[in-house]
Amino acid sequence: MLSVTRRLFLAGTAISLVNAPKITFAEAPKRGGVLRMSVDQAMSVIHPMLARVNPEYLLTELLYSNLTRLKPDMTVEPDLALSWESNAALTEWTFKLRPGVTFHDGSPLTADDVVATINAILNPKTASPGRTNVGPIKEVAALDPLTVKFTLSGAYADLPVALTYLNARIVPAKIVAGDLASLSITANGTGPFKLTSYEPDRRIIVERNPVYYDPMRPYLDRIELLVYPDRTAEASAMISGEIDLLLTTTPGEYERLVKADGVKALRTPSGQFLNINLGCDQKPFNDVRVRQALALAVDREATVGFVAGGYGTPGNDTPLSSAYHFYKNIPLKKPDIAKAKQLLADAGYPNGIDLTLIASDKPATRTQLGVAVREMAATAGFRINVQTMPHATYLDQVWKKGNFYVGFYNMQPTADAIFNLLYTSNAAWNETRWNNSEFDAVINAARVENDEAKRTALYAKAQNMMNAEVPTVISAFFDLLAAQRSYVDGYILHPRGSVFRLDMVSLGAGAPKRA
Repeated sequence: MLSVTRRLFLAGTAISLVNAPKITFAEAPKRGGVLRMSVDQAMSVIHPMLARVNPEYLLTELLYSNLTRLKPDMTVEPDLALSWESNAALTEWTFKLRPGVTFHDGSPLTADDVVATINAILNPKTASPGRTNVGPIKEVAALDPLTVKFTLSGAYADLPVALTYLNARIVPAKIVAGDLASLSITANGTGPFKLTSYEPDRRIIVERNPVYYDPMRPYLDRIELLVYPDRTAEASAMISGEIDLLLTTTPGEYERLVKADGVKALRTPSGQFLNINLGCDQKPFNDVRVRQALALAVDREATVGFVAGGYGTPGNDTPLSSAYHFYKNIPLKKPDIAKAKQLLADAGYPNGIDLTLIASDKPATRTQLGVAVREMAATAGFRINVQTMPHATYLDQVWKKGNFYVGFYNMQPTADAIFNLLYTSNAAWNETRWNNSEFDAVINAARVENDEAKRTALYAKAQNMMNAEVPTVISAFFDLLAAQRSYVDGYILHPRGSVFRLDMVSLGAGAPKRA
């Protein structure tokens, strides 16, 4: 190990003062200021256990805290939990809570709040997507006011990661026991900001929590979240300086922002994807040959160019991109129109088939993918009518109900999380209704396996099964694209796509003064 004595240090300092270039040190973040951030859709759901889309996740992250959270390198770090440990079998986990934390109403955070929150998430009546994504939790108990013990139904190495889940924000036990639904219109978390104004379709304002557990953060006094449904208008607002930070943008607007003065365009690879959901319990997609035919009609390389503007990578009908730990590099499916036509004929459609593909208008790439698939699949015999509808209508009438529609998902923290969110038989959002007991068994075996090689083999099998049986067509993964004004400091575009950390953001020289 290299050691440095005081004498050696002083000698080195003397040399550096004469010959070395001027050394500059990063300035500490400045306190104060108002940040205006844009989002592209309304934040209609404020309930932390029920949030569904990125702007809603952003808002609940500002107001609440999890036990743990994901760093940009996808490793886990403490949030409300200071430390954690498991038994050797990975079936019992003990978390130590941060002392002195209070909710926004001044009440102290205790282990009872964690127990009540987790139990509410696990209760099917709550209908939280977190129910199947916070881990195989059998029981949760308070050992003392600052210690929580999780007992699992099986070994699970990913529990600290699973508790970063977006719907696992900790809420007061008294609200869970009283009126949990009240969180749909009010907020009471331990997060870095407090809710002060709520107009979900137009503007939401939060102000700095003066008693946040980290006395140094957040740096900003106030954040205004502004809804810009039109991406072009949103990018123009960024270029003019009307807004300071833009949550996400399209490839076309990104290229405009790259060239703008005073704007820093942001880009990072991710596991975010669009998919074509196929209702596996209804005709015609209850026949695997129809699903396979559609998959063989799609040109995946072309999809990346057409839908992602070249800012992405091809997909292979599994939800894992190369950004995931257990990704398996299966040979990419190539368009095979002759084989697709034969599969359709074998399934009873020798003269082709008529279908209506539904796409929400948010994000606009859903419709773009629909149009691309319509054109690609036409030569194989798929006559597809693409129907676009407002996002709110889509969520109410199509999402989890439809037979043939375009979905959109962020990268999840683990392979287990994405499989159990969307593709196991009991998945909270099992849109395709692909109920495959063998696949379920593989995923369950992987989540309780502590041996890395065995887990790798199990997740490889799961990806092979989805690639072969095609409950969904995933033809492209997106890079995340965003932008900020040059005076915004501390913001990192997170590959998860739904982690934001605005408590780390500050305003530097040149930032506008706002009341």
